[in-house]
Amino acid sequence: DRTVNEDFYITFSPNAKKPYQLLKKDGLGMEILMPFGFKGDGLDRYAEFWKLYKRPPKNEYWNYIIERKDRLVPQDVRERKGAFFTPQIWVEKSQQYIADVLGENWQDEYYVWDCCAGTGNLLNGLTNKYHIFASTLDQQDVDVMKERIRNGANLLESHVFQFDFLNDDFNSEKVPQDLKKIIFDEEKRKKLVIYINPPYAEADNRKGEGRRGVAENVIHDKYANILKKAQRELFALFFFRIHEELQRCKLAQFAKLKALCASNFADFRNVFQGTIKKSFVVPGNTFDNVKGSFPIGFVFWDLDEPQKFVSTVTDAYDANGNFICKKSIFSYDNSVFINKWIDQYRPDKKCSDSIGTMIGVASDFQNQRLTRIELPYMKVPADNHNWQINSSNLIESSIYLAVRWCMESTWLNDRDQFLFPNDEYKTDYEFQTNCLIYTIFSGQNHISYKTSVNHWIPFSEEEVNAKGLFDSHFMKDFLDGKTEIENGKLKMETGDLFADLTPQPPLLGGEGEVVRNQTAETKAPRLLGEGFGVRSKSVMDAGRALWRYYHTMDAANPNASLYDIKEFFQGRNDKGKMTSLLNELKTALRALGEEIKPKVYEYGFLR
Repeated sequence: DRTVNEDFYITFSPNAKKPYQLLKKDGLGMEILMPFGFKGDGLDRYAEFWKLYKRPPKNEYWNYIIERKDRLVPQDVRERKGAFFTPQIWVEKSQQYIADVLGENWQDEYYVWDCCAGTGNLLNGLTNKYHIFASTLDQQDVDVMKERIRNGANLLESHVFQFDFLNDDFNSEKVPQDLKKIIFDEEKRKKLVIYINPPYAEADNRKGEGRRGVAENVIHDKYANILKKAQRELFALFFFRIHEELQRCKLAQFAKLKALCASNFADFRNVFQGTIKKSFVVPGNTFDNVKGSFPIGFVFWDLDEPQKFVSTVTDAYDANGNFICKKSIFSYDNSVFINKWIDQYRPDKKCSDSIGTMIGVASDFQNQRLTRIELPYMKVPADNHNWQINSSNLIESSIYLAVRWCMESTWLNDRDQFLFPNDEYKTDYEFQTNCLIYTIFSGQNHISYKTSVNHWIPFSEEEVNAKGLFDSHFMKDFLDGKTEIENGKLKMETGDLFADLTPQPPLLGGEGEVVRNQTAETKAPRLLGEGFGVRSKSVMDAGRALWRYYHTMDAANPNASLYDIKEFFQGRNDKGKMTSLLNELKTALRALGEEIKPKVYEYGFLR
């Protein structure tokens, strides 16, 4: 049985172990012949296949089928190689960027070497075959490229060769003489463009050992002491050999952004130096075999212009190749991060007045989802980013949570770091108040009356027609500036003694009213002009309406938190009005977050 078309056919041989063969010629003349079989008995799967695709498949399905061929590479082989196949859309975009730097006729003046070429898809679109070299680790990939050449691909067979870039010597007989003349000539090397999408495999432990092929090579052993933690990354080994042993060349590379901004690459950046001429970033998951929400960048380096990387502005594109924005990327070398800032506001281990445990995490967006508030004195794994919240650090703890959660985590900011702010936030009392209100009503505030006293109710019983008295009026008193002092301590309804705090005017001041000053330098009263911000008032109003509705329920508990109220209505038939009220609160909270966002950059929490 043979399903045939001019450029595409499938054959069926029922007695063969893999009875089907698919053949198609791509635009470069590559003839792909792929034996395959279907799991299952008899011809059941064969029949299922042809329920989806008529024989022969329509033209619009051909490329879809063939472009998926790389996915058939076994997963263990992909992981060993760290292979992330470059989509054609980014191949074309990268070549456009190279031309922008070197000029439209750059291929007649410069030489190109893809030293981890795979089957050569990164070279599609290049025109001067006499200036193109392609090498790869596996001989079978070399054979595929040479088969493509015999079917019209624009390469020279003599320029395609098997070469282990992390082990073999440049003077090896494997390397074509034409390429050696370039490698060993300093002036010609200035015209050499190393154009690669290197493997991204990472070793399994900090010594760079574990995953096969990452630490088991000459380059790793040669430069491990210089690279330090970066030695764990296979692509870093490629970059470093290029920098050290192909000096003054150009490097046009795809990779994650670790080399530019990861703290583990600080030692790498001290030595690897060049000038970024042009770059762009795209969603990582647009590459086959890539999961997760992070950027992959194309960066064109001129290694003949050495300088340590500090920052750059790059172009960002969405999955369809549409320009999004300009994006700043920083190395963060010598930067001080947000967790160092919050250190100065953490109470000592003897703290006995906690209203909650802040679960802080590493300072990047990758860990943002873990930042939250749990019950007081919660037992957590040993980590210096967890601390107890009390009256003396409530404002700073609220700022910490609010600035991290008001910013949406996206693939584009995935590598951004939260930093030690400048001092200007200390006199912006509306910003402080906004962060406090945002934190009180945040979905990341997991305080529950079921596990501890709830000190986070910002209303009085009368405001919400509560079923009974609250066990704690701490948050309402804190907002109103009402303090009861006993032996120099702030005393709450529960009898708990809170940290030293002199009586303060209210945060909820109207025009001309004095309000609480929570800065570290002074506790003196201050004026807040317009008083409570419009956005914070909207959140309070929406929250008050939600609490009032909850307290109309027979089973309402006076001490319920927002976390408890949302849990109470889950699965209930009468949750319609609550859903509406909760949506109003979420909308108001998002608007408050939008008001906080510009301040996050203004005060240096982000750059």
